[in-house]
Amino acid sequence: MVMDEDECLHRYGLHPVGVGLDEVRELLGVHIRLERQAQGHGDTELMKLCCVQLFNAASPDDVLLIWKAKSASMDADCSIDIQLLCGSGLAGTKAHLLSQRQPEAEAALQRLLDCEKAGDFEDFSVEGHSSRYAAYYTS
Repeated sequence: MVMDEDECLHRYGLHPVGVGLDEVRELLGVHIRLERQAQGHGDTELMKLCCVQLFNAASPDDVLLIWKAKSASMDADCSIDIQLLCGSGLAGTKAHLLSQRQPEAEAALQRLLDCEKAGDFEDFSVEGHSSRYAAYYTS
């Protein structure tokens, strides 16, 4: 599946549903693999858009996929905001990660806790972040 950021935004919008969500997940997976092979091989801006789309879908099942995208490389880590893990809210995301028995979930939870402690989640709301991303992608 070859697609750039503009095409992905046009095809799925910021709130994909159904098959569109599955295709966004697939596209993100492809770029995670490319980025892990060598930094710069994946399209980190497209990866960020996919993460925003998954954030807006608010499924806890996508948290680890978004974490894999964020942790694919240094560029991806800088491009993909930590808040994008929290489409179902900070408390819900932390609870979900606590329930997982995977090293990736533990790493994601620790980063969330560190970022929360550093103030990165002050005034965080799902609605507020969704609105900011909508303004960013429609300007």
